Amino acid sequence: MTATMPSQNQAPTRVLRTDYQRSVADYWNEEQDPVNIRLGEVDGLFHHHYGIGDYDPSVLEGPEETREQRIIEEMHRLETAQADVLLDHLGNITPNDRIQDTGSGRGGTSFMANARFGCHVDGVSISQKQVDFANDQARERGVDDKVRFHFRNMLDTGFETGSMRAIWNNESTMYVDLFELFREHARLLEYGGRYVTITGCYNDVTGGRSKAVSRIDEHYTCNIHSRSEYFRAMAANSLVPINVVDLTAATIPYWELRAQSQVATGVEDPFLTAYKEGSFHYLLIAADRV
Repeated sequence: MTATMPSQNQAPTRVLRTDYQRSVADYWNEEQDPVNIRLGEVDGLFHHHYGIGDYDPSVLEGPEETREQRIIEEMHRLETAQADVLLDHLGNITPNDRIQDTGSGRGGTSFMANARFGCHVDGVSISQKQVDFANDQARERGVDDKVRFHFRNMLDTGFETGSMRAIWNNESTMYVDLFELFREHARLLEYGGRYVTITGCYNDVTGGRSKAVSRIDEHYTCNIHSRSEYFRAMAANSLVPINVVDLTAATIPYWELRAQSQVATGVEDPFLTAYKEGSFHYLLIAADRV
């Protein structure tokens, strides 16, 4: 690795530049949602995204006193499966490569990427609390020489131009302007580097955000983009899609299981409604930097 590792944190006034960004940072600094914490405690991988795949119906059977733990473990398995699918699309990553987890949360996917590829991983979050938690995890895992988390703005990371072999956003694009985001990603990626996102986006065909999609926005203090906006912003920033995978049907079982858990947050019904009525899609988009 030839690039110099930057300091992990920047001054808060440089990272959080708008009232909206400060409100998002406050949300995630204060977040202690059991649906994230309890699932991460299963095996130490703390995710901040949803799951894909069919769940094992047997988790809803058996002794009542262990039912909730079975559901928790199965939800965590589905979330880890989602992260594996994202990593499958990053392309050929070597131990000497450097990759970026954009909106890295508590670090789950970053640790999975390092374990799979042996590479250097830089995680970026505007939540200082998440950054501190993830760096503690890296030290506990003994990988802090290769996996580091930074209090930085994904729209202006300060990393070197062309320093990344791959970059991903896992359900974090809805907090930023896509044209600004992909401009920064295009700057960071080396020629031929890979960008991957898994995201929820509203269906242009339905003519705007449905009531269910608006409820999701309100719950997470975010601004869900249209499907077409992703492709317009990529085309404007030298990112050419190579794979587009509709994961909508694959994520519905996760939400159906989550709705039956004690860690349900109340947003399950809007997700299920939006997916089933077709106003909301769950997509994986992989693109090459040209």
